[in-house]
Amino acid sequence: MAKAAKKIVFSRSRDIPFNKLVLSESNVRRTRPEAELDELTHDIDRREDLVQGLNVRAILDADGNETGVFEVPAGGRRYRAVERLVKAKRFPKDGLVPCIVRKSDTKILAEDDSLAENLLRAGLHPLDQFRAFQDMLDKGMTEEEIAAAYLTTVQVVKQRLRLNAVSTVLRDAYAEENMTLDMLMAFTVNPNHERQEQVWEAVQHSYNRQPWHIRQLLTETTIPASDKRARFVGADAYVAAGGVVLRDLFEDDNGGWLQDPTLLHRLVSEKLKTVAEEIASEGWKWVKVDLDLPYGYDHRLRQITGTFVDLTDEERAERETLRAESDRLEAEYDGADELPDEIDQRLGEIEEALGAFDKRPVVYDSTEIARAGVFVSVDRDGDIVVDRGFVRPEDEAPVAIEGGEADVDGESGGVDAPAPSVQRAVITMGGQETEAEDEEDDDGVKPLPERLVIELTAHRTLALRESVANHPHVALTALLHKLVLDAFKHNAHGCAVEASVREVHFPVQATDLKDSASARAIQARVEAWKADMPLDDDDRLWDWVAGLDDASRLALLAHCVSYGVNALYERPNPYSGNGVSQHGLDRRIRDADRLARATGLDMVEAGWRPSVANYLGRVTKSRIVEAVREALGEEKAQLIEHLKKPEMAKEAERLLADTGWLPEPLRSADPEVTTTVDATDGEGDGALPAFLADDEDEQPGGGEIDADDPAMIAAE
Repeated sequence: MAKAAKKIVFSRSRDIPFNKLVLSESNVRRTRPEAELDELTHDIDRREDLVQGLNVRAILDADGNETGVFEVPAGGRRYRAVERLVKAKRFPKDGLVPCIVRKSDTKILAEDDSLAENLLRAGLHPLDQFRAFQDMLDKGMTEEEIAAAYLTTVQVVKQRLRLNAVSTVLRDAYAEENMTLDMLMAFTVNPNHERQEQVWEAVQHSYNRQPWHIRQLLTETTIPASDKRARFVGADAYVAAGGVVLRDLFEDDNGGWLQDPTLLHRLVSEKLKTVAEEIASEGWKWVKVDLDLPYGYDHRLRQITGTFVDLTDEERAERETLRAESDRLEAEYDGADELPDEIDQRLGEIEEALGAFDKRPVVYDSTEIARAGVFVSVDRDGDIVVDRGFVRPEDEAPVAIEGGEADVDGESGGVDAPAPSVQRAVITMGGQETEAEDEEDDDGVKPLPERLVIELTAHRTLALRESVANHPHVALTALLHKLVLDAFKHNAHGCAVEASVREVHFPVQATDLKDSASARAIQARVEAWKADMPLDDDDRLWDWVAGLDDASRLALLAHCVSYGVNALYERPNPYSGNGVSQHGLDRRIRDADRLARATGLDMVEAGWRPSVANYLGRVTKSRIVEAVREALGEEKAQLIEHLKKPEMAKEAERLLADTGWLPEPLRSADPEVTTTVDATDGEGDGALPAFLADDEDEQPGGGEIDADDPAMIAAE
């Protein structure tokens, strides 16, 4: 007969007074034994109980009899936590502790028990923790109570609850280790389960499964809270109007994303209209409102001048008091390595208060207001920008001159036409132009759209102006070159000296041109020069220019000459008349290349980077792939070839960000390459540059470009 297997008999449980327990030297946890002991002590104190008893063994005397004292080989952290509670008088010294008492005749070593207890336990899967927090919340505990119970923050609890709220499809994928925790965190940005599953379906078969890419896909139809439109309206006003803000609980999201662009656009329009109507009530002839005014929006407009409202006696006294306090504090802390925080704060407050005196209202002549207008826009920080007092040429008042004829140049000394007694301003609110997308043609690399080339060369022209202005020697050379041509080739017209600089306007330009580094630098330099110039008196201006030192004169010369720089591409007109001839265009581009080489212009250093908006979203897929191939090689190009165009353009923008890649119209000029038509030739045959050759005769919007259209003509 087979012998029956021996049955297992578990060790018995006993409650043992704490002062009869001692830590065993057989406990294997010796490295940082008190790690996270505060949390365990807090948990026992909160529960007023142990979740798990101690594993102990009786200490025997020399004869093998129990001494009544027990060692603790497994459960050392629980023993130390109870010991802390005894010292804090939260638990009595002789209080009973639940223990599992190992049999004295066991052959299992104490070290074995200690090691097994620590190694053979499975850690809790994060999903189970997320669900447990949700269960506690559902059963009445608050987020604050859960955070207090587990010595964490309410933010962490919110994060765990948000992770539990994602689609079950995503949670199952995470449980099956098909996605990482970082990826799951990224999916919490958008609470819409359907959208989460759509994005998961897209990324799980893609090489790009990075969390940032998932967040980008989940928020691609939203507007960042950092966008100037969102700042202009304000998140509170948007939410009050019923808008939803998506927030990322795991990374800095700069205020999140506004989920309803249509609502935001309506709020922007309403607020801009309210501002425009308030300004119109001042009596202006017109108010032009645009979220993004183009670079050079005040081209050929005369700006009227006004006077600041006088300060009252009280305001003057307050200003002098603030100035005196500022001088006293600066003198007191002169030479100090670092200002005390309160002094630094006070000086900042004084500076802000003094600045407010310089921003007081400006008063304009009522007659001038009746013929002038106002531009209203929003800057990058979401603040309203109001530029008052611009007169269009057609609105200038006729001036009576000898002989009874009228002069409409608006110079002082004439007789202004009486302004109408009642005038309602014409308010125009324009949006950005929309262009139909180019049809895809994957059979080959299509030429660049002509409008895109014009926008790119507008960027290059502005950067070249900034570069020339910073190289007075080159500017002087360019001016002398022009004068020599006029003097020795007899091209000058009129009398006296007709050397002049005429700023070239950009009728076609990208929306980011006015915010480019070159545009900001040029505007800052303009304001700096104008602040010193006596522009209201020609005689004083002559004396001011004559009194400049040589370095200042060269710097001013360079600034003025730079305004005449024109590197714009425009379609040549083979029939002469309006526009530029092929010969003239070749000469313009050749001269621009020479200036670029002379000044060392680098469009990458000038701040241009390829983006979806300024290039990648405007060209065919073949050109996007070719750009990545040129910059990063065939391997990177193959990674994006399978993507649809919107995703391809976005991924290419990321890949090309720091490569220094430039499209053909912005690349450094090669002095060895000859132009299409030699300078000695006639008007040329109307050939387009290589990157425009083929059949690209239509704008992105679908309409053909008329060479005689004044809006498409830039002066030579």
